[in-house]
Amino acid sequence: MNTIDPSLVPQRKLSNGMVIPGIGMGTFGNDRFSSAQVSEAVYGAIKAGYRLFDCAAAYGNENEIGQVFSRAFADGLVQRNEITIISKLWNNMHGKGDVLVACAQSLCDLCLDYLDIYMVHWPFPNYHEPGANIEGRNPDAVPFSLQEYMTTWRQMEHLVDLGLVRTIGMSNMTITKLEQVLPLCRIKPTVLEVEMNPTFQQPGLFEYCLKHQILPIAFSPMGSPCRPERDTEKNDVETFKLPELVEIAQAHHCHPAEVCVKWAVQRGQVPIPFSVDENEYTANLRCTTRDFLTEEEMSRFAAADKNYRLIKGKIFLWKDAKDWRDIWDNES
Repeated sequence: MNTIDPSLVPQRKLSNGMVIPGIGMGTFGNDRFSSAQVSEAVYGAIKAGYRLFDCAAAYGNENEIGQVFSRAFADGLVQRNEITIISKLWNNMHGKGDVLVACAQSLCDLCLDYLDIYMVHWPFPNYHEPGANIEGRNPDAVPFSLQEYMTTWRQMEHLVDLGLVRTIGMSNMTITKLEQVLPLCRIKPTVLEVEMNPTFQQPGLFEYCLKHQILPIAFSPMGSPCRPERDTEKNDVETFKLPELVEIAQAHHCHPAEVCVKWAVQRGQVPIPFSVDENEYTANLRCTTRDFLTEEEMSRFAAADKNYRLIKGKIFLWKDAKDWRDIWDNES
């Protein structure tokens, strides 16, 4: 395996002073790969030089990944303080007293004493079974409630007080929701994980985050061509077919996926691409350390934004919602 020196990877400083890598590895793959495949890829990624991993209880593989972390520490590949580990609170654990239980379970599964970052996965308690299709939607789903969310967030803040997590963050939020919750937060989020890629750049939300000292973490940084069928529609944009992306990839003699990663890192968000293929995840990390995009290429990308959301979240819709755009407050 060709390894990448982690010190060459761009770093990002959070508002609380923490420093994290500018690229991580996602672990959501339970719709296509076994937990064993995902966890072995995590081990390979640690060997390759990755130092940030994006996990979640909802992915159903934290137990296997935890065994890999323990193995990597025991093998001397990395020390605990050299690695940033993220997990997320799933939607069925928003109730009073549930957040501590959920965090404790993730810590147990991941074989850790603390989490570096813990996020609220979605801004409502709309639960669905793993792998469910649209017909598996929870009939009791509800729209966003400021009171419900702040009840959950107060418990997240308590996790910081207890020393169980170093910092807390949010995920799948909009400016509309952030405007409501941020003034009420005792401990403000240091990160926000949302969909961002060359065809869905969310410039308004991106700038809002920077203004409020919130680091954007980008899932689906390549447009998620293998996303679950429940999130697809007939006329969806195909990110890898974006003409500007194809041309810039040809100019750099690399796959468009690598250009997506380069663009994300140079823009300032933290991409978390996922792959179980050693060549792919190694290339994703290596490309952040060399052959950078030019200012002209970055400008071309900014002008090429299609404002097209691919991860629509339709499975979380509530009874009276018009369509999936209601989840996102019709901001895109």
